Amino acid sequence: MQEFAALANSLADKAGEIVKKYYRASLDIERKENDSPVTKADKEIEQALREMINKTRPDDGILGEEYGFQGSKSGLTWVIDPIDGTESFMIGRPTFGTLIALCDDITPKLGIIDQAIIKERWIGIKGEQTTLNGQEIKTRACKSIYDAIIGSTTPYMFSKLTDYGRAYEIFEKTGNHIVWGGDCYMYGLLSSGHLDVAFEEDLKPHDFAALIPIVKGAGGHISDWRGDELTLNSVGKVIAVGDPELWPEIDRIIRKSPY
Repeated sequence: MQEFAALANSLADKAGEIVKKYYRASLDIERKENDSPVTKADKEIEQALREMINKTRPDDGILGEEYGFQGSKSGLTWVIDPIDGTESFMIGRPTFGTLIALCDDITPKLGIIDQAIIKERWIGIKGEQTTLNGQEIKTRACKSIYDAIIGSTTPYMFSKLTDYGRAYEIFEKTGNHIVWGGDCYMYGLLSSGHLDVAFEEDLKPHDFAALIPIVKGAGGHISDWRGDELTLNSVGKVIAVGDPELWPEIDRIIRKSPY
């Protein structure tokens, strides 16, 4: 995996160069078909990373947020979100990140969250301890939902009232602390022991693939809302828990209403 980790780090370095060029600069904002924003930086980063992968590993597949899927001949696929948290990037708030994952078939084996502005890079590799800037990190203990600090990007992502109802049960009615906003950066904080739960819906593979090896390698639990393993085929209902012993309690709350 070290060969792949070296390439992933090079991809993150390149993305960071482009991020810094556009950060807090005047940007033209476009709207995609789903009404989400996209900037020149998003597109330029993904184009540059695709070129690097195609030059170095031409048989590998690529799945990117902006330019879609390129089939794999090797069985390996790189998954790219050039700027996860575009809204934060647009207003100059450094809680966005570049996400890079490597999947064997549909299963993520390596993931990077890179925050180039404040120079934080989380790296997760299956079977290894997750690192932040080269130092091993670990999630923190939290045995009860009542003691948990929970994060989610926005209530708007819970598309159905029943789904938001379940989020509300966990977030607001258990007496814990809730923090809105953060995108991928939340999962880095969770892996570093600063947050206990991240709970989201309507994510795409480019949003969550890189997070899986990072959270697991730091000792946490990450799955869909049923507790099933996340893959490129998952529907995007994602929950991460820093202390795996907290998961059964959250699982019982989620299952109070139909999935």
